[in-house]
Amino acid sequence: MRCPFCAHDDTQVKDSRPTEDNTSIRRRRQCNSCGARFTTFERVQLREVVIVKTGLDGSEPRREPFERSKLEKSVSLACRKREVSQERIDQLVSGIQRQVETAGDSEVPSSRIGEMVMDGLKQLDSVAYIRFASVYRDFSEAKDFEEFASTIADAAKD
Repeated sequence: MRCPFCAHDDTQVKDSRPTEDNTSIRRRRQCNSCGARFTTFERVQLREVVIVKTGLDGSEPRREPFERSKLEKSVSLACRKREVSQERIDQLVSGIQRQVETAGDSEVPSSRIGEMVMDGLKQLDSVAYIRFASVYRDFSEAKDFEEFASTIADAAKD
């Protein structure tokens, strides 16, 4: 593992333990060159998954590797300044990643992942759900928020 401070490629694992949700291994490492300490996380990757992104302008679809960090960043951004713990965010992201990797498809449309995030956030936090939906569904006016929020309020009444 390369040291993030001095780029030396010889680091030593000082401590390993599973994370609280048992989906990854947390490793404390120390660089043998500069002595800096840092943490890495090791997760199981069941298969290589490619995300297919379709352009809104009708352009050719783009393909890029699935990156957990991008998914985690977008969910965290939607949950920012909400009372949603990092552990719950990690559980949601791990669940989506597991679904994507075990689905059996090597190519997954980005829209399917977006819907999985929407479903997860709907149960996690309604404000985070609306925030994510506003970007995912490309809200352009305040009335778009009103209409979407009213569908959530109507569903809550049922």
